[in-house]
Amino acid sequence: MPRRHWANLTSASALAIMLSCAPVLAEGPPATDPTTGVPLPETPQLKLLDSEKPAAETRDRAMVTGTVASGARLRGAASVDATAPVEEEPVALDVPPVEMPALDPALIPASKPAEPTPAPAAPVQATPAQPAPEPVVPASATIQAAPGPLQAIQSLVPAPEMPKLVIDVPPGLEFAADIAAQAGEAVAVRRLGERERGEIIAAYQANENRPFWIDGKGWTAAGKRIVAQLEHAADDGLRPTDYALPVFELSDKAQLAAADVRLSALAVLYARDARGGRLDPRRLSKLITPTLYLPSATEVLSELAGAPDAGAVLAAYNPPHEQYRRLKAKLAELREHLDDTPLVRIPAGPTLKLGMRDERVPLVRARLGLGPSDDWGFDRSPSLALADFQTKAGLPANGILSPRTIAALGKPATAQGEEDIIAQMERWRWLPPDLGAKHIMVNVPEMRVRVIRDGQVIHEARAIIGKPDSATPIFSHKMDHVIVNPSWYVPPSILKKEFLPGLAADPDYAAKRGYIVTRTKHGISVRQPPGERNALGWIKFMFPNEHAVYLHDTPNRRLFAAAKRAFSHGCVRVDNPFALADQVLGPEWTSERLKKLIGKGERRINLPEPLPIHLVYNTIVVGADGHITRFDDVYGFHRLVRQALEQQG
Repeated sequence: MPRRHWANLTSASALAIMLSCAPVLAEGPPATDPTTGVPLPETPQLKLLDSEKPAAETRDRAMVTGTVASGARLRGAASVDATAPVEEEPVALDVPPVEMPALDPALIPASKPAEPTPAPAAPVQATPAQPAPEPVVPASATIQAAPGPLQAIQSLVPAPEMPKLVIDVPPGLEFAADIAAQAGEAVAVRRLGERERGEIIAAYQANENRPFWIDGKGWTAAGKRIVAQLEHAADDGLRPTDYALPVFELSDKAQLAAADVRLSALAVLYARDARGGRLDPRRLSKLITPTLYLPSATEVLSELAGAPDAGAVLAAYNPPHEQYRRLKAKLAELREHLDDTPLVRIPAGPTLKLGMRDERVPLVRARLGLGPSDDWGFDRSPSLALADFQTKAGLPANGILSPRTIAALGKPATAQGEEDIIAQMERWRWLPPDLGAKHIMVNVPEMRVRVIRDGQVIHEARAIIGKPDSATPIFSHKMDHVIVNPSWYVPPSILKKEFLPGLAADPDYAAKRGYIVTRTKHGISVRQPPGERNALGWIKFMFPNEHAVYLHDTPNRRLFAAAKRAFSHGCVRVDNPFALADQVLGPEWTSERLKKLIGKGERRINLPEPLPIHLVYNTIVVGADGHITRFDDVYGFHRLVRQALEQQG
């Protein structure tokens, strides 16, 4: 047989075999692996493109089926010789067997014996297509749909036992939606700033809007302690109405959620008030400039939420100082005793001075406890009694019946005393919680300087303070150096009031008084060189600050003998300054060594470490025995604080 004829015949036979198998593969059940029972992948259908088919076959799309003999005539095979003898033997196709991957032993059922590895398959011969044999199913088996590959594996390998899944739902999540909805309104507490309100809402969001102080039964233990502290706010001179507690029904989740947020806001407000946030001291006077240590809302809530006793933590925001505790005890004592002073209403009228006569004088005497009298003369007795009342009321003690004094007389004595103590307690809130193990305390109204170590006074001296029109400022700072033989640079206030007018009238005004005038591009500078006539004396104690004030010596030491010593331009003059230097400079620099430097030029000496110094305004001081000592309100700062607190209420 010609070689070309043989090749054409072989190609046609192979094509016929593949076409005859297509219906069987498409219609029969999916073939499965005899070992594992896993369905084998389906054989893709063979499709011939029209461009590869003979023209005659393209016209006639009937499928070729049946047995293909070696001598069969294929449609479109024009090159086949029809007269050639037909050979009937089948054509053997050398198709290599498909290699299957090794079976995983874990997938073989334990009950099924291992089968020997089948021998390599013999060459496949083209035989007439036969239908696939029907699978033999045991009588007891249930016939189901053919499983997929995953189902077949699961039927052979039992699934492992899975542990039970326990979901722990955080407590309080049932309030999350209500807290998110109520937070904006519940946090709106009077005098609480927008920044603090935002921090409170952010704290809840960080906690997944779960409550801090409530559960399904009401306040938690921590919430109850906070509530108790707020209810006793008056004990610390705070106003309980500023912390009005929320009211709620246990059955109303929205009310519970709002109450939780409101309690957080009230706790933050209380903590800031306890640290001095009720008033802005700088608005009262530009000379009252303490550094307030106000906690943030985030700080307050984090400390309260993690504390074993949230009430004690909240109470600790009040000043820890001994003098504050004495004032608090005195306030409680005043409230325990009813005022037995008869409350007499004194009508308004003209200002009444010593020696004048007025029909209101008998009422004034009765109000001051001087006994009944029909005398209309305002003589020395009612005037002195009125001056004493004015001192206790924080008013100018001039013995004059003014409208302000009449208003003060209209209040019970107990109420007046409470307001004074509360105003003094408020000023203690302006100080740092930690004054320093060793520090300097300058009580301006008392006109005294003290060095305190571990709560004990180790040095004390008289002081001269600023005049009322050039008051000594109130603030805290740190002293860091001392200057011996200092020069004095005339401050701008004195330069403007005294030197500039004097220089305008006499160019030698400053030189005649021992001052040196230096002209700069910004104006002039007037300096007094070191010497015994220097306004600062021989030594000054420096703590650089915005007010440019400090402690220093003075050549006019006779002024320390006066009872009222408000003579300076704002700085604090110290009696016996070298004894104070002994306390601040340490043993290396004794007063004897410092005095040897006098007259040898300006010398700076740094302190071993910065020393806290506090210029305070304590008009009411309670002794260890409970006795109250009052000092004159020389600048009216006490009255400003008391009035501001009253107006706030």
